[in-house]
This record gives sequence, C-alpha cells and structure tokens, in this order.
Amino acid sequence: MPRILTGRLRGAAALWTVAVAVAALGGCGGLSSAVRSESSLLAVPEPPGSTPGTPDSAEPSSVSNEPADVSAESPAVAMVVGEGGDGAAEPTIAQAQSAPQDKEIGGQPSEDEDYDPWERFNEKVFEFNRQTDRFVLKPVAKVYSVIVPEPFELMIANGFDNISFVPRMINSLLQAKWGGATRELSRFLINSTAGIGGLFDAAKYWGIEKSREDFGQTLGVWGVSPGPYLIVPFMEPMTVRDGIGRGVDSLMNPLSYFIPFFWTGLSLKLGEIVNDRALNLDLFQGFEESVVDLYSAVRHGYLRRREQLIKE
Repeated sequence: MPRILTGRLRGAAALWTVAVAVAALGGCGGLSSAVRSESSLLAVPEPPGSTPGTPDSAEPSSVSNEPADVSAESPAVAMVVGEGGDGAAEPTIAQAQSAPQDKEIGGQPSEDEDYDPWERFNEKVFEFNRQTDRFVLKPVAKVYSVIVPEPFELMIANGFDNISFVPRMINSLLQAKWGGATRELSRFLINSTAGIGGLFDAAKYWGIEKSREDFGQTLGVWGVSPGPYLIVPFMEPMTVRDGIGRGVDSLMNPLSYFIPFFWTGLSLKLGEIVNDRALNLDLFQGFEESVVDLYSAVRHGYLRRREQLIKE
C-alpha cells in the first residue's frame, strides 16, 4: 500500500512539473509571437534603388528570417515578413517611438486602439514573461536548434499547423468568409496527402494560402468590443475579447479529442512552443535591439494587427 501511494504521488508530481513547464514556456512563446506580430507591422519595405547613403536608410534595420506559415495557434500573424513573397525586398523595422500616437487607423484614433487601463500591472507581468523567455525558453530553444536541424523544425511546425486547421475553417464560416473556409479544407487535404501528413506545405505551391481566422476575430466581426489590453503570467498578450476567443478555439482543436491523455497533450504543446521559439531566435533579438520601449511596441503591434485582421 505505501508503495502504491508513493508511486501515485510521484506520478502526480511529474504531471504537475510538465504542466508548469508548459505554462511557463507558453508565456515565453507568447512574447515571441507578439514580437513577430509587431515586427511584421512595423516592417517598411525599402524603396527600390535606395542605398545606405540616402535618408531612407536612416532607420536601424533588422531582417526577419521567419519561415513562412509557422506561427503558432496562437496568434496568427497578419502579414508575416517575407511570408507569401519572394523575399526580394528586405524589410526595415521602424523604431517603436516612431509610430505616431495620434495616427488614425481605420478611422479610429490610436487612443482607442491602445486601450490599456491596466498598464502598470501589464508592464510588470510583461517584464516577468520577458525575463522568463530570456533565462528559460531561449536557452532551451538554442539547445533544441543544435539537436534538431532547421528543415526538421519546419516540418514539425507544418505538422502542428496542419492539425490546427479546424478552428480556422470554422471561424471562416462563422465570419461568412467562404473562400477562407474552402482554402483551409483544400490545404488540409493537399498537405495531408501530397504533403505527407502535413509535414510539408504542398498547398502553397498551388497558391493556396491559409486563412488566419480565430474566434476572437469572429467576436470582433460580430461587433463585440475588444475590452482592455491584458497580459497575465505565462500567457500571450490579449484583450478580454481575445482571451474568450482563445478558450473557444481550444475547444475546436481536434488534438484535444484525439489525444485524450492530459500529459500527452501537455508534452505536445511543450514541443510546439520550443520548436516555434527555435525557429525565431534571430527575429526576437533583432526586434528587441531595434526598439526603445518594447512593451509599448508589442502592445501597439498586437492591437493594430488584431484590428487589421478583423477588417479584412
């Protein structure tokens, strides 16, 4: 009897250890996802023929090496730098403070867009997540990158992305975006067959790009206001509306039904987070060095991206 009890306690301790690790790395991964979003929005294509000696090159440059179509569930990126393009033009990341605070986007002033009544709390949690990324997730991702070659990292990311087509397709239908729903179903069928179980993004060679719909966007299309901006420990930046949306999207994820064991699902999520961070090691560092106020830059980029996605 004591042996059985001891075994159960050890099993419970191991389960909680995995759960805490996934939560911690999830928050770190959320920060890097938000940085990807902001870097894509602040990316300004260099004019053809511009040279380092011209005024157009006065801003610090940071080239994104982010692979196409590897963003996590979470947060889909509105216009990932280099995604869907030929990579001919290198993007330039503008300074965070260069974004005019009085600029109107979509007819709405930025004061409404950057609604952040809990800023003091958010800044503290943001810094906590940032340090966790620096001292936990980034070292793990570096070791992972040494062990796993980048082509295999891309294959793993494609596999996770292929499985997660269900929420994107359903939300496309809920938003009456029939073309997006058709593309998602087509991509799943093509990538699951010609792409060998989704390990390769074969659909892009037919010009079939994935949609980026989620339930947070669906609520926005239905007229639900975003609510305050919020950052909580071990999670990605969000608004109240997007937090609700993420909960609904998780219920649509087929992995939660085909993989019923809790610890197995946590292990898969942990692997996805580390793999995604490993693919974006250079992007995060480049962006962090190019801005003065990282918190405001990430907030501005996140809220602006969400607004753009809803209006698409």
